[in-house]
Amino acid sequence: MKRPAAHNLINEHIMSKVSYYSPEGLKKLKEELNHLKDVERPNASNAIAEARDKGDLSENAEYDAAKEAQGMLEMRISKLEEVVANARVLDESQLDSSKVLIHSSVKIKNQTNGMEMTYKLVAQTEADLKTGKISVDSPIGKGLLGCKVGDVADIVVPNGIMKFEVLEIFRD
Repeated sequence: MKRPAAHNLINEHIMSKVSYYSPEGLKKLKEELNHLKDVERPNASNAIAEARDKGDLSENAEYDAAKEAQGMLEMRISKLEEVVANARVLDESQLDSSKVLIHSSVKIKNQTNGMEMTYKLVAQTEADLKTGKISVDSPIGKGLLGCKVGDVADIVVPNGIMKFEVLEIFRD
């Protein structure tokens, strides 16, 4: 029996490093990677060359700092290259809108205090709580994945369990 696409989408997200992005989100990620490679990497090399020109490398704090900064930059570039390589653009028109999936906007109600809030579930690098975007890898995001309207999700948080009722699921 063939599994529905939504089920496979949830499993693929959980079982691998694949992340789903909107076209805009992936574009921003690629722009950041290109900036790091084309601008920041040459700047780091120049900083090392300038520090090296200042003399004895064994006592040159500027050189050590420049080499450390370059190492951090290369780690960031490597991580972004991995994220971009595993990124997929999501065709939202093909998603089951009856379940909470990545790129779903979901209106939930805190069962403890009655407070209602709306979040959009996005890839970790697109998360921005100020604009209502939470990561599918966050405790709330993980707890809501696969829920339908009327479901109550038990979300494990550091101070216990929070219960959120799914009031509405929509795409924007």
